[in-house]
Amino acid sequence: MTGILEGIRVVDMGHVVAVPAACATLADWGAEVLKIEPLSGEMGRGFKRIFGVNTAVKLDGGQVSWYVQVLNRNKKGLAVDLKKEAGRDILYKLVQRADVFISNYELGSLKRLKLDYATLSQFNPKLIYGVLTGYGTVGPDKDERGFDYAAAWARSGMQHQIGERGSPPPPQRGGMMDRTVAAHIVGGILAALLHREKTGEGQELEFSLYHSGVWTLAEDIQAALMGTPLPKQDRTKAANPIFNSYSTKDGRWFQLVMLQSDIQWPDFCRAIDRPDLENDPRFNNMDTREEHCEELIRILDEIFTSKNRDEWERCFRENNCIYGRVATPVEVTTDPQAVANGFFAEIHHPSGGEMKVVTTPVKFRQNPASLRNPAPEIGQHTEETLLDLGYSWDDITQLKEQEVIL
Repeated sequence: MTGILEGIRVVDMGHVVAVPAACATLADWGAEVLKIEPLSGEMGRGFKRIFGVNTAVKLDGGQVSWYVQVLNRNKKGLAVDLKKEAGRDILYKLVQRADVFISNYELGSLKRLKLDYATLSQFNPKLIYGVLTGYGTVGPDKDERGFDYAAAWARSGMQHQIGERGSPPPPQRGGMMDRTVAAHIVGGILAALLHREKTGEGQELEFSLYHSGVWTLAEDIQAALMGTPLPKQDRTKAANPIFNSYSTKDGRWFQLVMLQSDIQWPDFCRAIDRPDLENDPRFNNMDTREEHCEELIRILDEIFTSKNRDEWERCFRENNCIYGRVATPVEVTTDPQAVANGFFAEIHHPSGGEMKVVTTPVKFRQNPASLRNPAPEIGQHTEETLLDLGYSWDDITQLKEQEVIL
């Protein structure tokens, strides 16, 4: 069974997270993705520890970086020095045969390397060309470098709004906003491919970490545009106490998510075995619950410390309450629901071991995504790619001697 994007060729000149993650998605869906790296490897290969934890795991044949695997599986790898004319000639030949070129290198670097849209579109007018920047391609900060922590998390307003009132601005998790941006990149590329299918025209696409962060926080940003900024959260003063988080007897947390509070209030009162609260004049409708929210939350905090989280989950399910347990990443990896729905799959690595990785979250029933190959080593497919482009073995030997390729 073929992948839904079989036949689409993508040149991935990305590094670290956002563009590699987008291209990993396209590769999972069947596209042929060629990862272009400098001879020393892209920046992400240098990440040996994250939050103090080693990114390498020991398989039968040696150490393997799970960080590189999750972002670069199913790709082919080519290592080339694009600062040299012979290296750029290789990329130009690839572009002539490609459908998509995508990069998150700085605009100035792409222009100096003669890899801007104006140049590459001369080699392939039908090319879908995408570039990801930190803050956009115009404006006073267009040349500022911005990882997702800076541009998508801090600058967008996200870091300010997340967390309780009075608490320090919280950090995001590694690559969290990058992967959000990656979804926008994939969507933009697919729309451009569809447009080309209808018109035969190529497309230049721009993405930015900053804009994606603002869109992700659009509810807060839109309210600010209207002159009615939304306050930061304070769980002790949640206007709807049954849309709030609570701690249980065993120190675990869950999140109640009952937006239609008047409809769901009777079910909730049965779930917590407090029928007296249902018609209590302080709490018997949405407005009175908001007026007395702090009092109600104190009552609920005490109630929920009477049972363990698993016990409360049974009560919620029996009474049609909408909730989510606050799970740890370790718990997610063994969650029967996640396992049953294929959130994880195994890749066989040439070192001789199996490695589980997170799968992309779109399912095609007729043409399912698949994990076919591990991430390439630096330049692993350089020779076969050049042979396919028409280079001879003598050409390849000469390019190696000139340190254009590995």
